[in-house]
Amino acid sequence: MDANKHKLKIGELVLFAAYLILLFYLVFFSESMGRTGEHQYRYNLTLFREIKRFFVYRKVMGYEPLLLNVVGNVLAFMPFGYFLPKLTRRGENLFFTVLLGFELSLGVELLQLIFKIGCFDVDDLLLNTVGSFLGYLVYFFFTRRKIKRKKSKKPKQENRA
Repeated sequence: MDANKHKLKIGELVLFAAYLILLFYLVFFSESMGRTGEHQYRYNLTLFREIKRFFVYRKVMGYEPLLLNVVGNVLAFMPFGYFLPKLTRRGENLFFTVLLGFELSLGVELLQLIFKIGCFDVDDLLLNTVGSFLGYLVYFFFTRRKIKRKKSKKPKQENRA
């Protein structure tokens, strides 16, 4: 690996680490994300319950909670799905990346339940996993465009007899 590719890989690794630190800060410590106050076990094991609740009461609560919950959970895990294939060969496999995104989300949700921070929510598991998937699609799209661009720049060889 040449020096420029090595520097790029280290830069991506640093960005990935910073992303994980920010993610865990927001999930476990951020007051703006409602991480203070009651310390009790809260959980939702019914798929789409919270998404539906935010949608049904959007006119009462406003659109901000709906966007924060649905779009925020998806966006929170998109960097995971994008960076993992860039950093590891195994991450280039869609199934592996999405499965690891699900496992990370499950770990976060279980920690929230164990430490009574936030709420264990299967909707969050789904949305975070979708975010990992969409992040992988962004990676795949840009990788494919990059490969196509390289192929189109290659000079065509003439067939001489």
